[in-house]
Amino acid sequence: MEIIFMGTGTSQGVPMIAHDAPDLDLDNPKNWRTRPSIHVVMDGCHIQVDAGQEFRIQCLRENIRQVDLFILTHRHADHIMGMDDLRRFCTLRESPALPVYSTPDGLECIQSIFPYAANREKPVSRYYPAFQLNEMPPILDLEAGQIYSTLLPHGPVETLGLVFVERSTGKKAVYFTDCKEVSPEQREMARGAEVVILDALQQRKHPTHMSIDEAIETAQDIGAGQSFFTHMAFLVDHETVDRELPEGISLAYDGLRLQL
Repeated sequence: MEIIFMGTGTSQGVPMIAHDAPDLDLDNPKNWRTRPSIHVVMDGCHIQVDAGQEFRIQCLRENIRQVDLFILTHRHADHIMGMDDLRRFCTLRESPALPVYSTPDGLECIQSIFPYAANREKPVSRYYPAFQLNEMPPILDLEAGQIYSTLLPHGPVETLGLVFVERSTGKKAVYFTDCKEVSPEQREMARGAEVVILDALQQRKHPTHMSIDEAIETAQDIGAGQSFFTHMAFLVDHETVDRELPEGISLAYDGLRLQL
């Protein structure tokens, strides 16, 4: 299994527009963070999770040439507004309609924003996207493995938490982005994973995201071999915060690639 961190920033991106970011070392490329998403490859199946405003740029930077399945974790702009750029992957597919999975709320939002692409067997015109919309089940069973889902609290909406298990190797990876907490049952789902990726917005507490301290407690309780934090705000300087984290926990950064 391979995991590519396409973006690890917040809805505003980092650094933020019209903000001098005095606490960020902008000479460190790890402090330049685009909107959060990951690309997971399981036994040759390419799964894209979320597509924010820089999705096209992220794909060019990471040389992404295939998407077989798309999962939208929730309806917020930094996760959905790049979906139009999935059109290229529809063009490259033998069956142009791309399978798309989300919550009922997420699917309704896709239908609203991209009516020209939603629930079409083929694009309305050449080079347009076509999305085959599906509600994410508790277990999505693929030839490449299983994807388990759970609903995480994120203010007034719920976010899909995802657990990937590759069929050929049994390797397990967890992606819990954009959440205020991870319940005991959801922590149990995550146990035994080689890698756990958690929302960790900033040092101070926030009403809809885990703080870094809350993410540390969650990561240590789950006890994965390696934990990474994502969705960091402009208040988080990569080198300063990363070196203070406990052993086995690190800040992710755009372009980070993990081989499990």
